[in-house]
Amino acid sequence: MPPGFNLPFVLSVAGGFLTSAVVAVTYVWPAIRAMPRDNALRLLAAFHAFRFLGMNFMVAGFVSPQLSTDFASEVGWGDLVAAVLALLAMAALSWRWAIAIPIVWVFNIWGTLDLLNAYYNGVKIGDPGLFGAGIYIPALYVPLLLVSHVMVFMILLKTKSTEQAA
Repeated sequence: MPPGFNLPFVLSVAGGFLTSAVVAVTYVWPAIRAMPRDNALRLLAAFHAFRFLGMNFMVAGFVSPQLSTDFASEVGWGDLVAAVLALLAMAALSWRWAIAIPIVWVFNIWGTLDLLNAYYNGVKIGDPGLFGAGIYIPALYVPLLLVSHVMVFMILLKTKSTEQAA
């Protein structure tokens, strides 16, 4: 196995993805699909408004002092930007701004790339124990977030004719 490979952590993350996907397909997607597009997008964006939690990676004692401060800052600030973009998307959808859907696209692309970047750079750290109390973020919260990003993309990519036929 590669150096830094931690089977229990990998299985935990895989379990997070599997469970998130099963719950989404079984319970969330059928309900979301039945909603008007803007309401569904607003609900999914609301979940991402809590991404300010990533700022905790920069709090002393939350993570190991050996965790790279560059990594912690990147995760923290990236998540804060995603949270602000989610709130902006919610507002734009609620107030029916003409640019609401482009804002949702920006939020969803930024949020997805930010999470994938955090996983990519997190793997290079090698020791998930350095995440300290933050271990639950990549193991539980990020899989939920990524699955919801996929649902947002599915809604955004649905054509008007498909939407009207449903």
